[in-house]
Amino acid sequence: MKNLTQTFRNCVGAAALAALSVPALVPAVPAIAASPAETGRLDQAVTALRGISTMKADFIQTDRKGQTVRGTLTLKRPGRIRFQYEKSAQMLIVGDGKALTLVDYAVDQVQRWPISDSPLGALLDPRRDVAKFGKVLPTGNPDVISVEVRDKSHPEYGVITLIFTRKASAPGGLELTYWVALDSQNQRTTIALSNQRYGVPVTDSDFRWTDPRRKSRR
Repeated sequence: MKNLTQTFRNCVGAAALAALSVPALVPAVPAIAASPAETGRLDQAVTALRGISTMKADFIQTDRKGQTVRGTLTLKRPGRIRFQYEKSAQMLIVGDGKALTLVDYAVDQVQRWPISDSPLGALLDPRRDVAKFGKVLPTGNPDVISVEVRDKSHPEYGVITLIFTRKASAPGGLELTYWVALDSQNQRTTIALSNQRYGVPVTDSDFRWTDPRRKSRR
């Protein structure tokens, strides 16, 4: 359990992507000239993400050593996200649109940092024009779109690659199926989604959490 907890601490920024808080994406002209086809695919991905109002999904998080942990992802626009890990992990990640909070119930600790300072800042910070950081990567499959997102002016934010699969019932006709995050220390984390449910009831209370530090002070 100790090794698993340490793994989470090393890659928590990547996990919290979820990049799904990317509903703040706004179409823009990419920083690097792209072909009309690439620009079109990027616009499709942005439209798909913006089309999500609420979503719940199951996920499997895998680190570079192959260690995995499961959980449930809850999303509500704009910028609210919750990674509820399986009970044995004793971990929780919550994003309120301004900051990411890591709650480690194993050691009664809470870490909180601005989204702009996390590896996911380019995706999660609603104040930033994100689409200009995206670049479409070739996949060899017309039904799969891969978008690499990086902020070259802030390499410390890392790189995230989003993988979309065409699905008629998903917002915008594309479903985000998984993403790979690489932080500035080359720590690789993969989040694979399944059982995505869109437009489900999600309330603000879903993004509340119990502070373990209050218990430890007693």
